[in-house]
Amino acid sequence: MLELLAPAGSMESLRAAVQNGADAVYLGVGEFNARQSAKNFTLETLGEALKYCHIRGVQVHLTLNTLVADREMQQLRNLIRSAAQAGVDAFIVQDWGVVQLCRQIAPHVPVHGSTQMTVHNLAGVQMCAAMGIRRVVLSRELNRNEIQYICANSPIEIEIFGHGALCMCYSGQCYLSAMIGSRSGNRGRCAQPCRQSYGYSRWENKYPLSLKDNCLVHYVQAIEEMGVVSLKLEGRMKRPEYVAAVTQVYRQAIDGAPVTPEMMQTLSDAFNRQGFTNGYYLGKVTTRMFGVREEVPENPEFLQAARQSYESGEAPLVDLKFRAVVTVDGSSLTASDAEGHMCIAQGPIPERAVNVALTGQALAARVAKTGGTPYRCAEVRTQVDPGLMLSAAAINAMRRDVLNQMTALRARREEHPVKKAKDIPYFKGPGGLPGLTVQISTREQLTKRLLDSETAMLYVPLHILAEDARLCQILANRGRCAAVLPRVVHDDELPRLISRLHTVRSLGIRDALVGNIGLMIPAKEAGFRLRGDFGLNIFNSASANVCRDLKLASATVSFEMTLPQIRDLSKAVNMEMIVYGRLPLMITEHCLIKNKTGECGCQSGVPVKLTDKTGADFPVMKEADTCRSVLLNGKKLYWLDRQNDLAKLGLWAVRMNFTTENAREVDRILEEYLVPTSFDPGACTRGLYLRGVE
Repeated sequence: MLELLAPAGSMESLRAAVQNGADAVYLGVGEFNARQSAKNFTLETLGEALKYCHIRGVQVHLTLNTLVADREMQQLRNLIRSAAQAGVDAFIVQDWGVVQLCRQIAPHVPVHGSTQMTVHNLAGVQMCAAMGIRRVVLSRELNRNEIQYICANSPIEIEIFGHGALCMCYSGQCYLSAMIGSRSGNRGRCAQPCRQSYGYSRWENKYPLSLKDNCLVHYVQAIEEMGVVSLKLEGRMKRPEYVAAVTQVYRQAIDGAPVTPEMMQTLSDAFNRQGFTNGYYLGKVTTRMFGVREEVPENPEFLQAARQSYESGEAPLVDLKFRAVVTVDGSSLTASDAEGHMCIAQGPIPERAVNVALTGQALAARVAKTGGTPYRCAEVRTQVDPGLMLSAAAINAMRRDVLNQMTALRARREEHPVKKAKDIPYFKGPGGLPGLTVQISTREQLTKRLLDSETAMLYVPLHILAEDARLCQILANRGRCAAVLPRVVHDDELPRLISRLHTVRSLGIRDALVGNIGLMIPAKEAGFRLRGDFGLNIFNSASANVCRDLKLASATVSFEMTLPQIRDLSKAVNMEMIVYGRLPLMITEHCLIKNKTGECGCQSGVPVKLTDKTGADFPVMKEADTCRSVLLNGKKLYWLDRQNDLAKLGLWAVRMNFTTENAREVDRILEEYLVPTSFDPGACTRGLYLRGVE
């Protein structure tokens, strides 16, 4: 049956989830989880949570779904070790290096790939499987046909989000909160700037980045039939009443109950943003998906009913089978569960009946009284010799004894030895001034000056290369040119991408810049040498060494790192950092250009930008030749005047990333690289390389 996975931001929320029918809960401990603002758990309360859940047949998945800095690795190792020894059932992970650590320290604990890994096609799932990941949480932007295709061909389990908040950006690719206020979504500190008001070109009290909450309650049977293993409910920062109500409704739907207006009202009372949306699931990506949270009076009846569901008593969640024996030789009660636990309680020797003898039916009725416990009597088999009597108190005592034994047995977990993680090898980078790489977005930006310059690598979008064979041959003859692949390519878009890869490969291009795990297999099979882009979120030496294992020719460090972190990073492969350009802060399935006018204007070239209430602008570009949008930072990152600092970082190259620049601006910036000018704080930013992120 489809697993119902509920959020637990606190112990109270955990009880709310379990008592309302969750099959599993996910929770965080300490700093390494994507909901730092939730109450979360300590190692001590984690032990309490594990016992509570395991007794009741509920699994506990520990979220380790953030990027981790090198200086935090020892603390993370200790947490993985302690959590594994305590008995967690799975780790949910984003960072490649953390995946490796989990598998080294606790190979018996399954690793689940977080939605923060931005896995949205079958090739991405296959790469995760090759890394030892046992389950993947798909990106929320996939429609039902895409999910079904992945499930039908996946070598590992698939999990999807069924209900709750939707991020505007593909999870794992949002840097907006980090750039605005140093609160990184990749580090669990997102300040949710997408929920703020923006306008097009000037501020308006509109919300073009705020999506309604997802709601797939009407489709749970179809989701199970297509092969999804787990349906996840969002909400670790929501209150326990929300967890209780939403879990209860989805439990009913999964168990086959028709979705009623009353159930939908419960979901709405729990939380909504001007209703709900199923737009991604149905493939209807329209402006009807947008909504904001409105201040409405709370429904006291809803709150009371939700609290009562987990405060008023114990729901019977675990089926037990009993065998009760009353013979002249003595009495006993045996209980067994579906997991193979068995325990026995001995009772007194029965007496001869004076008036009414004990019957098997009467004995079974007394044994079955498991109310107030986590257990439900599924079956009672009896053996009763005639003419005997055993008091109700004696039967009750055996029942209490056997249930206590069962609780103790279920609270235990088989002990698996944890192992010591391997030391992360350190590779020193080259000394001196790094080489220069240049990335362009438009054909116009390929100026003569750029083509004549000595660059370590020139990054050109794949679609530009594939559509211009003469240009492709010129660049191949020039050498040191790589095709830039889009960060998001769904399965139905892969055939065109693969065709283009073969085209440019035949024309002499040998390198591909890849920003998503799901494009590594297609690019490698097409014969390309892989280079990692910023979208891979390389944030520590462990993930850098995974790049080496994957035989990447180079990798781009996360622009959420600081200069000292980059300096101390193991240069397991050639490392580069972005030092100039408008940083991409979001990539969205929604076309923000179309959402402005209602018509697709991606090809018009008319500049579009969002403006927040402070007057800050965020230009919008289309992603490659798709209708997806990339939200750019208004100020350009600029480090061309600090090349002496860059020379101390052990980098292979530094990158200029041209986005909105015209040809004249490209040539001017190339000149400024050779003859540095002063930094303009009004138009430029140092990014996060100095201030870092939380």
